[in-house]
Amino acid sequence: MRTDYLIIGSGVAGLTFALKIANHFPERKVTIITKSEEAESNTKYAQGGVAVVIDEIEDSYDKHIQDTLLAGDGICDTDIVEMVVTEGPKRFKELVSWGAKFDKNPDGDFDLGKEGGHSENRVVHHKDQTGFEIERTILKQVNRTRNITILEYHFALDLILQNNRCYGVYVMNENDGTIEICKAGYTILATGGIGQVYGHTTNPEIATGDGIAMAYRANAKIKDMEFIQFHPTALYDETSVETFLISEAVRGFGAFLRNANGQRFMFDYDARGELASRDIVSQSIYKELKERQEKCVYLDCTHLDISEFNHHFPMIYRHCKDLGIDIAKEWIPVVPAQHYLCGGIVVDKNGKTSIEHLFACGECSRTGLHGANRLASNSLLEALVFSDRIFKYISSTSLISLTVNHEFSEWHPIQKGEIPPNYLKTTEEELQLLMRENAGIVRNDADLLSAKARLTALQKEVEGKYNQYQITTSLCELRNMIQIALLIVEQSLQRSKNCGGFLKINHSVVF
Repeated sequence: MRTDYLIIGSGVAGLTFALKIANHFPERKVTIITKSEEAESNTKYAQGGVAVVIDEIEDSYDKHIQDTLLAGDGICDTDIVEMVVTEGPKRFKELVSWGAKFDKNPDGDFDLGKEGGHSENRVVHHKDQTGFEIERTILKQVNRTRNITILEYHFALDLILQNNRCYGVYVMNENDGTIEICKAGYTILATGGIGQVYGHTTNPEIATGDGIAMAYRANAKIKDMEFIQFHPTALYDETSVETFLISEAVRGFGAFLRNANGQRFMFDYDARGELASRDIVSQSIYKELKERQEKCVYLDCTHLDISEFNHHFPMIYRHCKDLGIDIAKEWIPVVPAQHYLCGGIVVDKNGKTSIEHLFACGECSRTGLHGANRLASNSLLEALVFSDRIFKYISSTSLISLTVNHEFSEWHPIQKGEIPPNYLKTTEEELQLLMRENAGIVRNDADLLSAKARLTALQKEVEGKYNQYQITTSLCELRNMIQIALLIVEQSLQRSKNCGGFLKINHSVVF
């Protein structure tokens, strides 16, 4: 296969770039490959919204910048924060022009929500399904654009490199297992998050860190992998294998966090109470659960106008009702769950990685915006801004021919025999338990060193299986997740100072 622009991933970051570059160069070929169906991505599950300065009377760029820097706890790149915040409104207007619908108040203005870490109401949303609405809107535009091809159920295995330049990827057709070369003038990684490394996550099943693992194997620079954001309020449900998110916007709407004794405990930890940033709320819940030996805390919505609640959060209301939780009378049991990776593939202000002709955007990238902890609803904003930055940079520098004439060796022959499926399942479960227990909200060096030793052994074992058995998506994902886990553990060991979402203590310290 040959294409001018290859995008790996079909979330907001990848789709936005694809749409812009395809419209700018209608004679050029744009190809999107995704390992699932085209609408499946982390974007689809984003409940909250897009943080953007619209009300310039109450709000300002400076306030949004300061809120982002405060949440990032000294690790943010200030220039990047300023760039993203100030360019945000333009990118939001593009979304609206493409047909995205966002909630409005009775006066016809955007109904701006407030979430943890924000000093003002600035989050635009579509009920509690903002990501789904954005994905729907952009995908509709993409499907109308004739020079964009979407290859569903195609898995990117590894980048094709020569002299530190990317020429495309080896890609597996998941329908028949064939592996071929996809040559590209430019390759953009937009592969999303890493949640399945932890198992207990708000991310979908596809979030296995594939893009970051590929980039690492290609010697791209990877940074800040220790900054894992745990969302404070995932629904606690022992009967479900999937994790359902209770949006941060529910606390912004006025819900209280209570422990089993009914105490509103958050003001014991932060003057902002329930609207403290996610790292603080998650760590506070962890401490409450540890001290009281409880399994969950509770989100109290009983004092709220339930009719208004249902209007703003219909999916959450319906899900709780289906589980027998009457939020007008009962508290919602919640616990923290892995939610977002603040680090990833290092890129500059134009989304360029350390490898020529390879770009990255969205959650798989480390832009410098989030620092040690992402401010709520800044992720969709980042994806919109950086996909635009990549588009503008490439479109202004790609006047040369994009024809890739280099010849590359075919993928090694597929080995015979299928790997036992129970091996993949048990190994993945071991990995997830290992990460939850040793690299979770609170870490220590002894546990991290133990985890590193086991992960190193698992990596060697799985690499052997990778070279022995027929390659499958599940085997590739497991290989990638182990690599991601090692990066998280190794970079956690390297960091000595606690900040943001990173908290490391010694065994002798009672937390």
